[in-house]
Amino acid sequence: MHTIGVVGLGNMGRGMALSLRRGGFEVVGYDPAPAARAAIEADGITVAEGLPALWRDCDAVVLSLPTSEVVEAVLLGADGPLSRAQETGLLIVDTSTSDPAVTRRIAAALEPAGIDLIDAPVSGGPKGAHAATLTMVLGGSDAALARAEPVLAAMSATRVHVGGVGAGHVTKLANNLLCAAHLITAAEAVRMAKEAGVEPARLLAGINAGSGRSGVTQVNFPTWVLNGAFDSGFTMKLMRKDVRLAESLIGALALDLPLSAQVGQLWRESAEIPDDADFNAIVTLQLA
Repeated sequence: MHTIGVVGLGNMGRGMALSLRRGGFEVVGYDPAPAARAAIEADGITVAEGLPALWRDCDAVVLSLPTSEVVEAVLLGADGPLSRAQETGLLIVDTSTSDPAVTRRIAAALEPAGIDLIDAPVSGGPKGAHAATLTMVLGGSDAALARAEPVLAAMSATRVHVGGVGAGHVTKLANNLLCAAHLITAAEAVRMAKEAGVEPARLLAGINAGSGRSGVTQVNFPTWVLNGAFDSGFTMKLMRKDVRLAESLIGALALDLPLSAQVGQLWRESAEIPDDADFNAIVTLQLA
């Protein structure tokens, strides 16, 4: 593969585009927002005139888009890759956190045209995108993953293949549901201990030496909460979306998961925290 397209040039997409260029690829970007196009052009990356040109000129295309609906519109809309017969063999890597049912539906529509879709949701935020240190959980066939490996390696430090198409998105929703829950339970534990006379930093040192530790206690609290930074680059709006997607999956599977339901309710009831606030701000409902 030589030429890689990137659709969606926000904080994450821009970082991945720059990492791909450093990895030796020719990179072509596209975003409907003029400011995003101007920023990536200032970085020296070519901007496509539109989506049809991107499908025509690229061997693989990386998507960095906000929702399943946008991904579906890009891939199955009038300007999608199916509109161009010569795109057989195209590889598409979807790095969004999306509805796995939608992902599987899109993949089924693309497959007859010889277009492979890999779901590759990421963790690591904008810093990880720029530094090529992202973690990816991958859904797709072994053959598609083998084709995509050089592209994925240029953007990430850790890659875990968890199953067929859609499995990456299922895994990412499970991960983010746990993170959403851990933020709440950790905040409650910190509040309990503080009221009982234990300083938060010392409490977390103890927890992180024991079986109650989690990514939230080891990373989120020290990095973004205790110091008041709240600048992870991931917003309340995005985490609320991911919790809703997890709830939707639970409902589609007709599962009775009472703790997950309570977590979803607590996130819905956090409306006093603005959508553009850092997602770690959920802890302020207990620790304000």
